[in-house]
Amino acid sequence: MSEPHQVRIGNQQREAAISALNDHFAAGRLEIGEYEQRVGYATAAETAAELMALFHDLPQPHPQLQPPPQTYYAPPTDYATPPPGYASKGYATPNHGYGPPPGFPPNAPYGLDPLTGQPLSDKSRIAAGVLQLVLPFGIGRFYIGDTGIGVAQLLTCGGCGIWSLIDGIILLVNGGTDSQGRKLRD
Repeated sequence: MSEPHQVRIGNQQREAAISALNDHFAAGRLEIGEYEQRVGYATAAETAAELMALFHDLPQPHPQLQPPPQTYYAPPTDYATPPPGYASKGYATPNHGYGPPPGFPPNAPYGLDPLTGQPLSDKSRIAAGVLQLVLPFGIGRFYIGDTGIGVAQLLTCGGCGIWSLIDGIILLVNGGTDSQGRKLRD
């Protein structure tokens, strides 16, 4: 390792030096011009030695320059499980190479319905409802895989907009199921 005074410093050490210079200026040990010059040097300092040179002719207080902490992060050893919290945030999909979170069956990467215990869909009820309301031609139904109702709404222009409007509200409030019969997730 390099010499302790040749280690690069950070903003915290520069601020400590400026604070000590403020104390010396307030005590009348430094004139205004010399104080400004030393603060400029402290701001531009890159090593502990450069900061300590600013205090060679001054009594205490001197800044306490602690070496930066040496942190070591061990590389992960188990690549089959996700990092903590990764799966619970909805990222546990087969595309990411991680399995479902512990306690979930492999066929339920988006969780289980708390009432029925059935796997949740990868489709969102909010997205389906908003698509139904904004694009009233069965687009929300196409999104969840219900192509039969989607085609019917497309051919009737969403029942002149009324059918799509009601269907969108129902999807937003109650949800529904996708083409595989799984409940839409929130």
